[in-house]
Amino acid sequence: MSDVTNTWNERYDTEEFVYGREPNAFLAGVSAMMPPGDVLCLAEGEGRNAVFLARQGHRVLAVDASAVGLSKAARLAEEHGVRIETLTTDLADLVIEPGRWDAIVSIFCHVPPPVRRVLHRQAVAGLRPGGLFVLEAYTPAQLELRTGGPPTVELLMTLADLREELAGLEFLQAREIERDVLEGRLHTGRGAVVQIVARKP
Repeated sequence: MSDVTNTWNERYDTEEFVYGREPNAFLAGVSAMMPPGDVLCLAEGEGRNAVFLARQGHRVLAVDASAVGLSKAARLAEEHGVRIETLTTDLADLVIEPGRWDAIVSIFCHVPPPVRRVLHRQAVAGLRPGGLFVLEAYTPAQLELRTGGPPTVELLMTLADLREELAGLEFLQAREIERDVLEGRLHTGRGAVVQIVARKP
């Protein structure tokens, strides 16, 4: 088991949902734009976003390196009377089937740039025509704010990088902003984020 997996398993090994039980605010705000159908949630952790989308009627696969987090995700789904599928795997090993997904969601999915670039290329290919890619992540400006997210700049994202990595998608929303991120104990306060909604032509 990798150090990263161990770190996340330890972080999630508590009764508390460390990022809360409610969906990411940006995702909730744009979810009405998502076509119905099959949704892939990357780095889904404890399942708050996957369960929210399942409650909207989507068929959801939640992927994360942490079996502990995904166990909590399954429990949260059960509490809400919905079903999600889970897959425990390192995102570096994930293979996204081309043309498989109506939407792919990446909320605070911070992985090393080589892994991220491959993941994003796969995500572009993995969407069906008309499919939506939804992302929120911290930018390098987050290092000054210290209210959550990775402590190293290489794991953070800029809009310029993402435009390049997601080439082939039509960007419907794309911005870097500051907003209050109040999501559990580990995301609390002003956050510097990049937000993207992009469609596969």
